Amino acid sequence: MEQRIKIIYVYDAFCGWCYGFSRVIKDCYEKHVNDFDFEVISGGMMTGEKAGSINQAAPYSKTAYHTIEGMCGVKFGEPYLKHLEEGTMILNSEIPSIALSVFKSVKPQLSVPFVHDLQQSIYFDGKDPNDFGLYRYLAVNFGIDPDEFENKMRLEEFKEAAYYDFALAKQLRVESFPAVLMQLSETSFYLIAKGYTDPETLELRINNVIKEAGI
Repeated sequence: MEQRIKIIYVYDAFCGWCYGFSRVIKDCYEKHVNDFDFEVISGGMMTGEKAGSINQAAPYSKTAYHTIEGMCGVKFGEPYLKHLEEGTMILNSEIPSIALSVFKSVKPQLSVPFVHDLQQSIYFDGKDPNDFGLYRYLAVNFGIDPDEFENKMRLEEFKEAAYYDFALAKQLRVESFPAVLMQLSETSFYLIAKGYTDPETLELRINNVIKEAGI
């Protein structure tokens, strides 16, 4: 059986530029869901010593969001801007990455819409990514039992799966987010987006890879 082309989206829940790009990748998914397989990998941007409060770990985000809004056409919601102003919300990629690992174990084909909705909840609705209530809410929206989802988030195997994602992102040589790759075979990868990429450019690059590969 011939391997289907895979679109790999490497993101981090706390990457503001990924939030700016989230509509682009979701539109791409909706357009090509029948053409390609899609996979989302957590990058682990805020882990270990890099994790901390907004004031400690990401004070630059207090002004950087203006640039993201201007370039990407997204809005950061007032509840999130209040978190920015207070600066006390903890940024630790581990928890949302575990949530993605749990989600991928249940509905992997919907991972792109899941991370879109997760970032929308954080950056627009101002929900706390450290609160398991956020993941229960998302689970319900995707037709998953919230108790089961929360219980799985507490299991070591899904924490290990999240750290496997972080290692995989490094193996794919992704050092900044967002990044999108097209995988044509076990050893053939094309980087088609590095940083924010507009929808037209992303589509052009997908078509160019297909032409170059003679598919």
